[in-house]
Amino acid sequence: MKKLLTFVCMLACIFGLTACGSEEVMSQRDQESLTEAKQKAQYVVYLLADVVGKDESLDFLSNRSSEEVEYIVENAFGLEADGYGFSTAIDSFSSAIDSVGNIYNSDGTIKFGEINSKINGSQVIVEMEVNGTNKNAVAEIIFSNDLFMKLESAALNPDAGIGELMTGAALNTLIGMCMVFAVLILISAIISCFKVIPALQKKSAEKKAQKTEIAREAKTESTVVQSSVNEENSEDDFELAAVIAAAIAAYEGSASTDGYVVRSIRRRWS
Repeated sequence: MKKLLTFVCMLACIFGLTACGSEEVMSQRDQESLTEAKQKAQYVVYLLADVVGKDESLDFLSNRSSEEVEYIVENAFGLEADGYGFSTAIDSFSSAIDSVGNIYNSDGTIKFGEINSKINGSQVIVEMEVNGTNKNAVAEIIFSNDLFMKLESAALNPDAGIGELMTGAALNTLIGMCMVFAVLILISAIISCFKVIPALQKKSAEKKAQKTEIAREAKTESTVVQSSVNEENSEDDFELAAVIAAAIAAYEGSASTDGYVVRSIRRRWS
């Protein structure tokens, strides 16, 4: 019994140490960075919304280089930011604000919802909900994780409404069904080819047999012609031998050719 209790206590201690080790302890410096990032992110949203809402400010910053934007933002607004990141943030807020609608309250403050922040390596990321008259959006603000807390990028991402979600789902369903039907048509075409292939093979075999038969008939005809020629040549040689034997008998004064035999005939061409 004592051994069992000792074993249970050891397991409890092991699980307790494991649970303690899995907890991520945030340092005071990280907590201060997250708090500062939340406050700074709200200022960035106010600044970008103000720039987008004023045509003269928007046109003035849109026609500047990244270095000029970085200099203007730091000296005019007291915000250290990456010039290219601030320019893209202006574009993102400008395109999203039309669908989001008015984000200001009656007293001129912005309608913020839940604000979350986290540290991701060399960056501090703040995500804050912005309430608009048409739809809500999420502002994502990214700072450098150092003493300067330099603004690296920002974006305003509108939430998808029910209609947009339904449209996207219907489009995905339609695309999936089209792909399924396309695959089924392809499979049907391949299966139908199984009926055509034997017919093509049979036709090819018939053509091959026909060619073989023609070649065989041509060879047979050639053999017959050659045999006929050989027979004609043999008859001509026999007649020629008889004539030669008769000529020799007449020359010798013999009345018969019985004693003469022509063994071979050699033709000479002049």
